[in-house]
Amino acid sequence: MKAPVPAVFVLLAPFLAASQTIEIKPAVMVGFDPSPGKTYAIETTSNFSEWSAATPALVGQSERVGRFFVSDAAQRFFRVAQSDVIDLAADLTPIRSTHNLPALGCAVVMSNRIVGLGVVGVRKHGVTEAATVHDHWHHGSMTKSMTAALAALLVDEGLITWTAKLVDLFPEHAATRHAGWGTVTLEMLLTNSGGAPGDLGPSGIWTQLWNHPGTPHEQRLFLTQEVTKLAPRFTPGTGYEYSNAGFAMAGAMLEKVTGRTWEQLLSERLFAPLGMATGGFGVPATPRHIDHPWGHTFSGATPSPIAPGTSADNPPGIGPAGTVNCSLIDFARYAAFQLAGARGENTLLQPASHQKLFTPANASYAMGWIVADRSWGGGTVYNHTGSNTQWFTNVWIAPNRNWAVVVVTNIGGNAAFTATDAVVGAMIAKFIP
Repeated sequence: MKAPVPAVFVLLAPFLAASQTIEIKPAVMVGFDPSPGKTYAIETTSNFSEWSAATPALVGQSERVGRFFVSDAAQRFFRVAQSDVIDLAADLTPIRSTHNLPALGCAVVMSNRIVGLGVVGVRKHGVTEAATVHDHWHHGSMTKSMTAALAALLVDEGLITWTAKLVDLFPEHAATRHAGWGTVTLEMLLTNSGGAPGDLGPSGIWTQLWNHPGTPHEQRLFLTQEVTKLAPRFTPGTGYEYSNAGFAMAGAMLEKVTGRTWEQLLSERLFAPLGMATGGFGVPATPRHIDHPWGHTFSGATPSPIAPGTSADNPPGIGPAGTVNCSLIDFARYAAFQLAGARGENTLLQPASHQKLFTPANASYAMGWIVADRSWGGGTVYNHTGSNTQWFTNVWIAPNRNWAVVVVTNIGGNAAFTATDAVVGAMIAKFIP
């Protein structure tokens, strides 16, 4: 494809008082007309031998694309790289039909680009509104790796350390806190090795969260205080228990050192830099509207829609463990970010910090990732699933193949796992030699 000719513009400053000054810099605008069925990346170089991405991958649509870049002291040049995107609808349709799912979607990433993309089915069982590649999906516990990535960003900035202790950040809980929490660190909470409980039901804390009138941040403070009144499930650092509460407590630690809510931090530090414009929290559809997919559960063998609203998701205070929603395309951008980090490539994070995210504290669980070995992946691979019981996301990253796959459906349960796993298998056969 012929690269567009950059145009240089001098941006005019608004009228300023005589005592004010503003630095006016030239800017480069790169514009092009995309085509459906292709992905694009604006790349930049100063020497024509090494090109790097200047924007996240863009999926072709009808609108013209234009991006401004502030010009720096060194001469910069731009080009638009394009690649074909394989429509996966034909691969997804029989799997959706076999498992009776309302909708099913998949994105495949190779070498930091979306090479396969497709969504089939409907937003809500019993209606005709088709699900699309631009719809938003709830990703459940895939949020855990995002919270860990956010923690790594703050570690890189010097705002917190992996060894920061819960007790040091919340001295106000000292009077009610069980002594067993004294050694629990941020890293332990993010690897499910801090002794946080996997089930908040027996203690009554889950019901109290549902009834808590405060903001999500206030709910996390309440959860942290109430959980730490109880003894840890095991001596911190010596065991493992998968825990939503532990990730919520880690989120509270990040809030404490920054003075920003977890939702603000994730939007500002992760979503915005990665170009995830659709990133949000809770179920994606508007109450009483079918503007995005609805979640479902099975009633027998029939999908049963769950109306959007507060009761259609976990309490918002549990957010750092599992409330993120975004489009399939944006989640593919996130998967590409994690794939690059797993390969030791430059990302938003320092390379050592990104590798930390994939380092297990026990036999197989890292920070929001299960570490495994697969021959099709050429060795070490990373996997995690996410579900609030009404949605299901299944993600695999194979750094030795420079490959990742994201599969989504708007229903929970065993059939959702089986179906998304079948899609993963089909994509391995389709894209990996």
